[in-house]
Amino acid sequence: MLSAYGLPLGDAFQMRDDILGAYGDSAVTGKPVGGDFREGKPTPLLARAHQMAQKQHLEVLSKVGKPGLSDEDIAEIQQVVIDIGALQAMEDLISSNHAQAVKALDKSQMEGESYNALVHLADVVTQRNI
Repeated sequence: MLSAYGLPLGDAFQMRDDILGAYGDSAVTGKPVGGDFREGKPTPLLARAHQMAQKQHLEVLSKVGKPGLSDEDIAEIQQVVIDIGALQAMEDLISSNHAQAVKALDKSQMEGESYNALVHLADVVTQRNI
């Protein structure tokens, strides 16, 4: 039961971390804005963007990981990921994984403080901004 809860929640945590690495506010996260794009980090978000991209988008996405990316380059990459729907697709997957984790708790017939704490953890992990 705990793996049915923990595995989708762990995936959701990593996806949220990837989104924060690409879009997070550096004052909040302590990471540079677009850091994952600057580093060329192969994240599920970037993989989804490549899957959904059309030819004109691939030109912009090919900048990911190139040395000397400007803030304008990062903003352009971020916008393409939004425009093609990759960011929303990842948000939808995070929500789905959250629901899957909570459903596993419901099936376990867990109750009380333990149940509430694990649901709260799922909420925090999937909705965090740091």
